[in-house]
Amino acid sequence: MTPATDTAVTGLGLVTPAGIGVDRNWAVVRAAGGTEAAFDAELADTPTPMSCRVTGFDADRLLDPRTARQMDRAAQLALVAAREALADAGLDSSGWDGSRVGVVLGNAGGGLPVYEDRHRVLLEEKPRRVSPLLLPMFLSNMVAGRVALDCGATGPNLVTATACASGATAVTVARDLLALGRCDIVLTGGSEAMITPLVMSGFSSMGALSRRTDDPRGASRPFDRGRDGFVAAEGAGILVLERTADARARGARVRARIVGHGTSDDAHHVTAPHPTGRGLEQATLAALTDAGAVPSDVDYVNAHGTSTPQNDLVEARTLRRLLPHSPRVGSTKGVTGHLLGAAGAVEAAYTVLAVQNGLVPPTANLEHPDPGIDLDLPTRPVTGHIGLALSNSMGFGGQNAVLALAPA
Repeated sequence: MTPATDTAVTGLGLVTPAGIGVDRNWAVVRAAGGTEAAFDAELADTPTPMSCRVTGFDADRLLDPRTARQMDRAAQLALVAAREALADAGLDSSGWDGSRVGVVLGNAGGGLPVYEDRHRVLLEEKPRRVSPLLLPMFLSNMVAGRVALDCGATGPNLVTATACASGATAVTVARDLLALGRCDIVLTGGSEAMITPLVMSGFSSMGALSRRTDDPRGASRPFDRGRDGFVAAEGAGILVLERTADARARGARVRARIVGHGTSDDAHHVTAPHPTGRGLEQATLAALTDAGAVPSDVDYVNAHGTSTPQNDLVEARTLRRLLPHSPRVGSTKGVTGHLLGAAGAVEAAYTVLAVQNGLVPPTANLEHPDPGIDLDLPTRPVTGHIGLALSNSMGFGGQNAVLALAPA
């Protein structure tokens, strides 16, 4: 690999159902006590009234009331995570050249809660009662625009929308911007907050959501034979990326390095993965080639692992075929639920922490592994050196994104 493609992760910021802040997230994820899900009163009239929301998130306190009121929840989550990531990286935005700083974030749904609420205002009241902030609050590009506005990043500003692979896709684009010399620093990752009655009713009608409403904490169970769907979640994960040589030159702490990535599309079905996993295989091999690695180099895979019957089986069989040496595999969605467009970003951050700390987090709620799945799936934390890790993401439309990470 060349120095231009060796990318350092120098900062992390996390706001998820597992908690607010990186330290809290890592403590909960490595403990894997159960899904951070609960009954959701807003979804009471839907078939599956549970979700994984970020509890204790007070935007007025974490930001300020005026700023918070002008933003949808996805942007609020992203901004709090971005501020933590910048502080973690030891960067002061007041002194940087903003034209060399980019923001690339993944987001699948935009500000759908705001859109739905204002649509009700339009129908029940009058058009003139619709807020002039409607568009700045619900357009999906605003999640990146708000972060840039907050820190003065005037370089490339993009939002990637590849469904549940959006956050990981954003990281691949950010890495390319660094390799091309377009930026020196990129804030990347993803944010999502689209838990609404309309969206969840749509997922429920598709049969995508778990029906374990009597046991929310046990509802998300990736690779378990009793899995019956995912639990929808919200949250944000932000990574600060720099060229590794630049990071070392400024004396920054490098948590881990992104050494390869691969993307693909199944071109098979609008929602179902290709039954042979051909798209995921293509993306995985591309990531390994980019990293100058071979399959046997992989020590750990943070799987997409949604807890849906078909996805988990296809992904597991693909991993078994590609990685016959059987590295350890896990899915953190057993704890957080499925963060949709932010999932790939948050899970990339967890993979960074796994590599940095030499610890594979267990898969929560994996009580009875599916007998058709032949993977090494730890149910307790496993310590040891991780020389190369993969973080997988898959999304509607056949989207696939795989990140390869290595120690600092």
